[in-house]
Amino acid sequence: MARPVVGITAYAEAARWGVWDTRAVLVPEAYVRVVREAGARPVVLPPDDLDDAADLVRRLDALVLAGGADIEPGRYGAAAHPATKTRPDRDAGELAVLAAALDADRPVLGVCRGMELLAVAYGGTLIQHLPDVLGNGRHQPAPGVYGAHPARFAAGSKAAKVFGDEADVNSYHHQAVDSPGSLTVTGWADDGVIEAVEDPARRFVLGVQWHPEEAGDVRPFAALVDSV
Repeated sequence: MARPVVGITAYAEAARWGVWDTRAVLVPEAYVRVVREAGARPVVLPPDDLDDAADLVRRLDALVLAGGADIEPGRYGAAAHPATKTRPDRDAGELAVLAAALDADRPVLGVCRGMELLAVAYGGTLIQHLPDVLGNGRHQPAPGVYGAHPARFAAGSKAAKVFGDEADVNSYHHQAVDSPGSLTVTGWADDGVIEAVEDPARRFVLGVQWHPEEAGDVRPFAALVDSV
């Protein structure tokens, strides 16, 4: 049987390699690796304000919303915090692809920014700078340094089926979900920050605030592929 095709959303960014210094479409290789290990074929999706997102989604079996920069606050009715750094091209393209994926009932996994995008798409709001609320930066300790903390998951939820009742997770985010909109919150850090959301009415829509791909944790990606 052919492997399921999983789209992974990506950046368009300035990048350097070899003799080249130019804009490139890119995503951390860890996403590609864990999707392959989950038994699927990864396809990188560049940012695009798609008016034909439904046609793209017809070619995909599932969707991964990858991590990255902050979502434009105007999309959830807020003014920008000084610490908010956005990529509007990603917002437009990913929201279009996500809407088409939900319309087609494709399985969706949101990672970090991807979970926040799910919340915004479902009518929710975000905390723009966690240190303002928590008084510390433990979820993003330093540039390029992951935080580590425990998380707990709601009994019977998809998150609990994937990760168990509790897990130690790796975080790199200065924002978080405030209101999940019509999603259900199913995971929390030990300081109360929302760590997992899902849509129990669909076969698989799950968001996680941490980075399982960087930890080599294939489980959420395998659950995504198993839902195809």
